[in-house]
Amino acid sequence: MARVRQSPVIAWDRAPTPDAATQHPQYALPLAETGHGPTPVSVTATKVRRLWFCIYLPNLPLEACGPGDKALVVIEEQQGVHRVLLAGEHACAAGVLPGQSPNAALALLPTLRLEERSVIREQQVLELLATWLEQFSSFVCIAGPDVLLLEIAGSLRLFDGLQSLRQQIAAGLETQGFAASLAIAATPLAATWLARGRRRTCIRELANITAALRQLPLHCLDWPPAATESLRGMGVTNIGDCLRLPREGFARRFGVKRLLQLDRALGRLPDPRNSWRAPERFCADFEMTEEQDDRELLLAICRELLLAHEKFLLARQLGTQRLLFTFFHLKAKATSLPLGGVQADRAADHWFGLLRLRFEQLSLPEPVIAIRLRGGSTQALHTESGRLAFHGKAPREQYYSMTQLAEQLAARIGNESVHGVTAVADHRPQYAWSARDLFATKAADVLTRIRYGLKRPLWMLPEPALLTMRDGHPLHQGKLRFVEGPERLETGWWDKDGIARDYYTAMNPAGVGLWVFRNRNCRRDGQTNGEAAWYLHGIFG
Repeated sequence: MARVRQSPVIAWDRAPTPDAATQHPQYALPLAETGHGPTPVSVTATKVRRLWFCIYLPNLPLEACGPGDKALVVIEEQQGVHRVLLAGEHACAAGVLPGQSPNAALALLPTLRLEERSVIREQQVLELLATWLEQFSSFVCIAGPDVLLLEIAGSLRLFDGLQSLRQQIAAGLETQGFAASLAIAATPLAATWLARGRRRTCIRELANITAALRQLPLHCLDWPPAATESLRGMGVTNIGDCLRLPREGFARRFGVKRLLQLDRALGRLPDPRNSWRAPERFCADFEMTEEQDDRELLLAICRELLLAHEKFLLARQLGTQRLLFTFFHLKAKATSLPLGGVQADRAADHWFGLLRLRFEQLSLPEPVIAIRLRGGSTQALHTESGRLAFHGKAPREQYYSMTQLAEQLAARIGNESVHGVTAVADHRPQYAWSARDLFATKAADVLTRIRYGLKRPLWMLPEPALLTMRDGHPLHQGKLRFVEGPERLETGWWDKDGIARDYYTAMNPAGVGLWVFRNRNCRRDGQTNGEAAWYLHGIFG
């Protein structure tokens, strides 16, 4: 089975902040909950300003392998021997248990699919989930190998309250195939421990945290096995028992770090966290377990990557003009397939239409083992409002623009064969335009456009055509009637192609709009009697 791996491109937001509690002596032994032990130093409780939403994923090693396979078993090497870590629904029903050997599991259910645990794959799934969760909060934290934290105090009003927000997140996780334990608390550690203890609760006040944490078992703390076993040997079985121990002796035997965790969970000390930041550019791989040369299958994989790319851009309200597909082979150099658009877009259907045209002409030297999609530079995406239908449901109309035509022509015959036209800051008509690359990013910003609100014909003659005269009036299929003008252009004196002309918009008897001018430079026309010649320079549509 193939899998998708998203490669992060941008670094973390910032480096972790050093713990002040380990650098200042006044935080060494904070205020005790009971009167046992020596008198500790008092620390003022911090004011609650945040609310933390914890998502604990106990089955992440199994779910990271892909949804839908209920006969899947994840194995992990433990002390040099592979053991079952997690088992799917069918495997559990057959009697497969964590800790069994793979051979014992296969003996119970020969149709099992064994998959070795991949920490890298789990981290990638966490990053994808963190990116998805950014739509609910601006502060998302990857707090552990199976824990995600959201600060939601500022999101409650936006999502119509805490209950509505929780339902949306829970429904989204379930749709994506994740069985999550959710908890909400005023401190991140309290929310994490409650989620590990499968307590579906919400603790909004610091004063209520202690009572909520007392009955949680020690495994919720995720402390090293040696520490928890030592505590159990002392008769300590839950967090409440830990809080009743003398603080000085607890810190000396189990370390100050464990004591500080308890104080941060109760809100006695600040608990700074780093916010997750998704990569600014999209890059995703689709790796296959065997080589493939079926072009329809390859196109289907490319479509899946384009759909992921669309979701990535949609969350940021961005678009891009360029994409790059790379097809990897086992024994040949990778094949690149760039795609370009005239305007920034994010729609997967739009890019897939261009890809299908280019893919027909693509020559692959060998079967493909992996495909990578890398997005180009992003830019703000401008969209248009949809149209309202007031008279029943009408069939959806298809609108095709010149932009779509240019993109499809370029995909069919190549980018070098299709060009655009842009205005140049020059008053002389023959120099007032230039060809430009349609697919260059922000190409319109490279050349300066002139907008005078003047009428110019789309059909310009390669060279002005001399008009015949009758009684001092220009003719073209009859006598011309002037509609607008004159517009005097006298420029280019600094080079050898200067002009001095009066332009008019005229109509001939057939109703054809013409752009004509009178050349005020008589000598250039070879006129010696001082009579200016008339020329036809363009025809209006």
